Amino acid sequence: MRQVILDTETTGLEPLESHKIIEIGCLEMVNRRLTRNEFHHYLNPGREIDEAAIEIHGITLDSLEDKPRFEELAEELLSFIRGAELIIHNAPFDVAFLNHEFSLAGLGENVIRENCEVLDTLVLARHKHPGQKNSLDALCKRYEVDNSQRQYHGALLDAEILADVYLAMTGGQISLLGESEDLTRAGGMLPGRSNGVDAGNGAGAPGSGQGSTPLVRANEQELAEHERWLGLLDQEAPGKVVWRNIKSGE
Repeated sequence: MRQVILDTETTGLEPLESHKIIEIGCLEMVNRRLTRNEFHHYLNPGREIDEAAIEIHGITLDSLEDKPRFEELAEELLSFIRGAELIIHNAPFDVAFLNHEFSLAGLGENVIRENCEVLDTLVLARHKHPGQKNSLDALCKRYEVDNSQRQYHGALLDAEILADVYLAMTGGQISLLGESEDLTRAGGMLPGRSNGVDAGNGAGAPGSGQGSTPLVRANEQELAEHERWLGLLDQEAPGKVVWRNIKSGE
């Protein structure tokens, strides 16, 4: 499963008021492991940056004068995210900006919906922690993720932090099926998952239907593969593998 953790910084809050993306950070994750493949660029917006936005990310227009425009990197970015599930905190904001920028670059009006699925970690957090603060900083505190370097918002730094938060929220270790245990809910659909800008409106929340699952015993080959997985997990976290503890009665 290929996922891309994505974050952006912008000149303001509203793309329909000609605000633009000035930084984009993307990290690739395959089977819940970060690869070294990333997409990170600062962008020249060709317009002023709101003072309120500068207070958040600290990026000034002077520092962007020699940077490329979004349209110069649009094809490269689309190639990087195409077919992946995008993991974004407060996805409607970033997706709206991305679709607007892709449209201005002549690549269509619904590029994200047509090429990616979206998992909104804000929706997921609200489902897991109703009535609590679910900002990225609040989630870092809740899941003990180090965000001490986050004096300003930054797209790549925030993507790195979000990757840690997402893995913590969805179980950390992978299951034998290659997904977090949280995916067993709602027929395998995490709250907040969608294929476009609807990711932030609560779509994808667990349904109430329940079904029965037949009991299927593992054969010898499957048991051997299970033991191989336990061996790999033992190397990553010696003495902390749940299945080993259950087997030993701890």
